[in-house]
Amino acid sequence: MREKHPDVVLMDIRMPGIDGLEATRRITADPELAGTRIIVLTTFEYDEYVFDALRHGASGFLLKDTSPTELLQAVRLVADGGALLSPTVTRTLVKEFASRPARQTRPHPQLGTLTDREREIVGLVGEGLTNDEIAERLYISPATARTHVSRAMTKLGARDRAQLVVFAYQSGLTG
Repeated sequence: MREKHPDVVLMDIRMPGIDGLEATRRITADPELAGTRIIVLTTFEYDEYVFDALRHGASGFLLKDTSPTELLQAVRLVADGGALLSPTVTRTLVKEFASRPARQTRPHPQLGTLTDREREIVGLVGEGLTNDEIAERLYISPATARTHVSRAMTKLGARDRAQLVVFAYQSGLTG
């Protein structure tokens, strides 16, 4: 990884030596690999794998039955700074969060640096809304929504939108 500095890594959960979650954690923690994005590609859609992958900095989570066309689109999206989850994984996450009892929040230490509007937008990102959907809901332009998302990511130190979703849930801004 340090030799090639790839833009995007397709990571399997189960690998010899260390598993994909630990490898993801190590890559995202390495300052030399700060620009590398990770898509976890696996046959397992268990919610804990998804949660752990996102907590450790993965930008995407796809099942191995993803079509080649969809995989190529995913790589391009993640390389451009986006984040994604396969539709079945998204359904699993929504169902899981909806069935959980109220959770204790752990507000991000930099949460107080966000404006009220940025907090609101982080909450909407946590609900899975795109910039266009946020703009429509708040009666602002997509460019303004994009600017608020970008500023919130910078203030919170989020690598990408997926990590911003995790921060939103941990801070109690969604759900």
